[in-house]
Amino acid sequence: MSETTSTSSTSAGQPPAEWPAPVADGPVAAEVRLPGSKSLTNRYLVLAALADGPSELRAPLRSRDTLLMAAAVRSLGARVVDVPSAADPSTPDWRVEPGTLAGAGTIDCGLAGTVMRFLPPVAALAAGETTFDGDAHARTRPMAPLLGALRDLGATVDDGGRGLMPFTVRSDGRLPGGRTVLDASASSQFVSALLLAGARADAGVEVVHEGPPVPSAPHLVMTEQVLRDAGVEVSSDLADSGGRSGTRWRVAPGRVGAMDVDVEPDLSNAAPFLAAALVTGGSVVVPGWPQRTTQAGDALRDLLDEMGADVDLTPEGLSVRGGDGVSGIDADLHDVGELTPVLAAVAALADTPSRLRGIAHLRGHETDRLAALVTELNGLGGDVSETEDGLLIRPRALHGGRFATYGDHRMATAAAVLGLVVPGVVVLDVGTTAKTLPDFPGMWRSMLSGAAQL
Repeated sequence: MSETTSTSSTSAGQPPAEWPAPVADGPVAAEVRLPGSKSLTNRYLVLAALADGPSELRAPLRSRDTLLMAAAVRSLGARVVDVPSAADPSTPDWRVEPGTLAGAGTIDCGLAGTVMRFLPPVAALAAGETTFDGDAHARTRPMAPLLGALRDLGATVDDGGRGLMPFTVRSDGRLPGGRTVLDASASSQFVSALLLAGARADAGVEVVHEGPPVPSAPHLVMTEQVLRDAGVEVSSDLADSGGRSGTRWRVAPGRVGAMDVDVEPDLSNAAPFLAAALVTGGSVVVPGWPQRTTQAGDALRDLLDEMGADVDLTPEGLSVRGGDGVSGIDADLHDVGELTPVLAAVAALADTPSRLRGIAHLRGHETDRLAALVTELNGLGGDVSETEDGLLIRPRALHGGRFATYGDHRMATAAAVLGLVVPGVVVLDVGTTAKTLPDFPGMWRSMLSGAAQL
């Protein structure tokens, strides 16, 4: 067994700073095998570090975000080691062995929202000091609601009053817990963070949201489910409230059980590949698409169907086929905001206008995704305008040009979709896709050649 220490991309070599997006020479026809879910991998890593015994994570995602999380939980006291995989000998599974929690010094969060938000509550259980910092843009991402909630629960947090990274969590090794009220409308990760560590607090935690509706509700359902998988007692009124103001969650104090889990494929990372089938009039199959899942990316089935694709889910996987064209869409993406960049790219190629709603919170993601999409799509000749809570996209012929990604992996995959049918699109820093896809350029080339992704 080897211990995981690297936080770099697992892709072979570095992609060029300016990547000419390949143009499809006809309808794509490929099978795309996706790596594991980032959202699930990082939740499992946190819970495994807090568990009462060793856990096995099979087929975890190995990307920048998950390697940063693995390194961070190791620095807090856990061991994350490679173990042989029976399913795929070329890619090891992870065994997580919990240890005594201790201050980690400085944790590098990169640009990973899950690392910068899920781990401060864990640090509040670790005796000593832990400082959180990351990439330059990470220092602009909102943290104040979470840090305020941690103080409510008895943690000591020094952020200089800024509510941003860098900040330091100090602890004597215990967190009193109790009740906290916060506004989680900027990110559902604030709530997930408190719930994931809640069982280890002396009194558990009760979290009450007050403010505009919480975005990305599927991610909260996912958090509740992985907690139950670990034997944690969790309850909420999310299903009835829809994440509106007053929504409550409760995690009872108690043990976190060790887990033995298979990590589902990352369905949100399927977005550019499935979109390729639609915009080229081709066909893409994703094997292993779960019949039931808490992943937000499952919404792609209905969204792409509305945009003109023929979508078929079978026990073998998901099949998407393009038709005679691409239709615009009027969609509330509040719960699935991570799909916005690729859907906006598809909408820019549609025959009719689109309105993407409910996504004001994307202004606080890896970049201001709404402003970035307006700038880059219009830079290719598009007609896109920003609304109070989303985007209006009107049909217009596009041309080639440089497409900036702002260090945002989903901007890069959106640009690749455009490049399939718009010659001359050059993606700046396509390497940022390593955040969730270890070798996106290689997968993209293989898709265009019709090869399966292994």
